[in-house]
Amino acid sequence: MYNKAILNIQPLGFMWPTSDPFLFCVHHQDFYPKGNDQFGPAASLKGRNLGQDFTIKDGWRMYHGETIPGFPAHPHRGFETVTVVLNGLVDHSDSHGAAGRYGNGDVQWMTAGSGLQHSEMFPLLKQEEENPLELFQVWLNLPRSKKFAEPHFTMLWADTIPIVIHTDEEGRKTEIRLIAGKIGDTTAPPPAPDSWAADPANEVGIWVIRMEAGAKWQIPAASPEARRTLYYYKGPEIRIAGMEISTYQSVELLPDTEVIVENGNGDAYFLLLQGIPIAEPVVQYGPFVMNTQAEIHQAFADYRRTQFGGWPWSRYDNVHGREEGRFARFADGRVEKR
Repeated sequence: MYNKAILNIQPLGFMWPTSDPFLFCVHHQDFYPKGNDQFGPAASLKGRNLGQDFTIKDGWRMYHGETIPGFPAHPHRGFETVTVVLNGLVDHSDSHGAAGRYGNGDVQWMTAGSGLQHSEMFPLLKQEEENPLELFQVWLNLPRSKKFAEPHFTMLWADTIPIVIHTDEEGRKTEIRLIAGKIGDTTAPPPAPDSWAADPANEVGIWVIRMEAGAKWQIPAASPEARRTLYYYKGPEIRIAGMEISTYQSVELLPDTEVIVENGNGDAYFLLLQGIPIAEPVVQYGPFVMNTQAEIHQAFADYRRTQFGGWPWSRYDNVHGREEGRFARFADGRVEKR
């Protein structure tokens, strides 16, 4: 069926389709059981492909973790990660000695730039109840001029992220959390300073959206040069620009057209990614994203030579104390606590 506002519709798998300036998007949702004394699951790990456990079993995965779920130390160069934690906690440690614990609405915006190692572990702190986790990780490319920016991360704490509330004619609400970008006069907190998103002219938008049952909302138009995708990840059947859309679908939208979303009989949840393309060559090999194959070879050589600063922690799956709250400790020694 032809629809002038919708360019493409795709079912969502584990990795979601993205468009320039984005490289990658994944939705993690794991219903972890009670934790044990080692911050791992108080359950048998028998039958799991530890170190490469990406198959849901009993509602959860260990990923690259062998004791604690998550992603032990690994390198990156040439792009950014934006980690949006809806529920649960993530422990960050990196090769510059920086660390943090964040979650339950917090966002970490990390510029890998010239190169660093980091670990992202999911400590199961609760021993008397389950430890559900839900997050998005988005990879945002860096332009050639910023590929070798100094590694850096910024915390967007939950209470600093603005929420735009739209109420339709029937009094039903749509809530939009602005992680990047703006709606009307409301603007998201500043991203990492070397990000493509740091220039408002690039119209980078990362929005997490919840619509009440029966709500109607009109997505505002962007520039015709932008790319825009709406990911519908939970809820009933909805209508977008008059077309019926089932859950766990991505919908690429014409950016300069105002698009009406009409919800069904339950709450509906979306992620929206938008931005002006960087429009440069992209050569990716695993954790490195550069502009040429020669730069990829150089990234591997540099990593073998320097380990991007080495690993200052006693464990590659480093986690912080059980009683530690949400915090960020930066490479310059500055500390933020929540």
